[in-house]
Amino acid sequence: MVFYLYNMKVISTNLGKPVTFLWNGKEEQTGIFKYPTNHKLELGKSDVSHDTVIDRIHHAGENKACYLYSADQYPYWKNLYPHLEWNWGMFGENLTIEGLDESTIRIGDIYKLGSALVQISQPREPCYKLGVRFNDQKVIKQFVKHNYPGTYVKILETGTVTINDEMILVKKSESTLTINQYYEFLFAKTKDPETVEIILANDALPEYKKQRLRDSLK
Repeated sequence: MVFYLYNMKVISTNLGKPVTFLWNGKEEQTGIFKYPTNHKLELGKSDVSHDTVIDRIHHAGENKACYLYSADQYPYWKNLYPHLEWNWGMFGENLTIEGLDESTIRIGDIYKLGSALVQISQPREPCYKLGVRFNDQKVIKQFVKHNYPGTYVKILETGTVTINDEMILVKKSESTLTINQYYEFLFAKTKDPETVEIILANDALPEYKKQRLRDSLK
């Protein structure tokens, strides 16, 4: 098999421990507070070994086993939130990737990442816990508007990933659907019919996402 360099590199490997916070007067926990580690990350079929996942309904699992976020987007957010104590892992990502570009990465693309083989599955849709991490709930709307959400990956072959590992394109998706295109579609008030067809024809997008779209169009 021939691998093609896609000019992406792991800048940081991040893990989190449970953090308790108050939400609407009740105690909750989250694993979004992730911080850099010097250890290799073990990418399993449903999650990252030794990481914290509190809500397994909306996180982890086959189609959200590992979350990647672009190091290139950090300057934008640092400018908006200069008072925060910045470090890699601020968005709850397990892997901070230099050169990751959601406008060109397609859902279904397959990459060699460390010794693992991964497939781009879907963008991250933010919830109130990102606001907890940033201590400001307005970050949710900003995150949606910015349209660079990072991406979850499905683990086709388990393996380990460490700092400076390259993310190498193995097979490009036959679908033209990029992370940015799909993410913008999710929050668009008017659903473009051509994009609907592209989404429903994408074999790599989780079936429950496509079924949700079908139901919304009835």
